[in-house]
Amino acid sequence: MDELTYLTGRGAVAPGQIEGMFVGWPSPPSPQQLVAVMDGSYRRVWALDGDRVIGYINAISDGVLNAFIPWLEVHPDYQGRGIGTELVRRLLAQLDDMYAVDLCCDPGMLPYYEKLGFTRLAGAGLRNPGALTGGETAKTLAGL
Repeated sequence: MDELTYLTGRGAVAPGQIEGMFVGWPSPPSPQQLVAVMDGSYRRVWALDGDRVIGYINAISDGVLNAFIPWLEVHPDYQGRGIGTELVRRLLAQLDDMYAVDLCCDPGMLPYYEKLGFTRLAGAGLRNPGALTGGETAKTLAGL
């Protein structure tokens, strides 16, 4: 493992640097979609080992008081080394002036986020797998 680098700028990563992410997703986004999401986010942090992306986190925001963290992932070969914690730490430093920084996660991940200072909140969500594959839209799924 080379020394890890952390990049925050738009255009910092190209799709060819991304491999092996979205483990367990039934219809994972393409590397091109991941780069588009990250470049379009309010804030982002990429973790790289050499030129290879091994983790990332992003935040979307109103740019004033509220931010939401939709994605945090560390490549399976690099998990358990504190990279996810470092990604969260670096992103939260960029969001230090926000009133609220929220995220949703699977129940098994709650203890991890609580160790990083997050508090359990109630929430709800709607997932539209068709957005990833070109299939049904959320409006169709909701009967609207």
